[in-house]
Amino acid sequence: MNRDNNSVWVRSVLRNGATFRHTKRRLRSEVLLCVLFGISSLWADQPKPNEYQVEAVYLLNFAKFVEWPATALPPESTFNICVLGQYPFGAALERTIAGESIDGHKVLVQRISRPQDATGCRILFISLSEEARLSEILKTLYKSSVLTVSNVPKFSQQGGMIQFVMEANKVRFEVNLSSAERAGLTLSSELLKVATSVTRNTQIGN
Repeated sequence: MNRDNNSVWVRSVLRNGATFRHTKRRLRSEVLLCVLFGISSLWADQPKPNEYQVEAVYLLNFAKFVEWPATALPPESTFNICVLGQYPFGAALERTIAGESIDGHKVLVQRISRPQDATGCRILFISLSEEARLSEILKTLYKSSVLTVSNVPKFSQQGGMIQFVMEANKVRFEVNLSSAERAGLTLSSELLKVATSVTRNTQIGN
């Protein structure tokens, strides 16, 4: 093999090796997602779930991999998953949380219209309808013990904690770890392993 052909061969091996490693990482991530979140099995006997059905399952399961300060969940309190703005889940979120509890706290769904009403929420999904006032919302919730989640574009870059993203037609999520830590929340390493990216962006709003 001459030098030119050898160089081509080396580049091919390196490229294919990188592709193979990337594929292995994706497969591991897929398996972890199925094990941790059970998304693939929830609708096993039904048509493929849509984006918001999958996101509803994520919202419930995030609660199992995040630790809140003790003061955020006093005894006898409920674990509230709130939706701010237009409600996109149909019956999926209520169906997902039916009969569920987190550390003995019954899980409830609440719809709110103002970020100021999120003080009793442990997880807050911020709807796409609120994109224009996202900066105001995140500043209102600054340092509050509320896990903020959204599918608004660049949500995590603006200080949101978990952003849903589409990857290969599948719902995945990004994590802004700085925002979560600033709110006193501890995210499990298992959750971080299956995130598409974990950043430490300290910016809040635009």
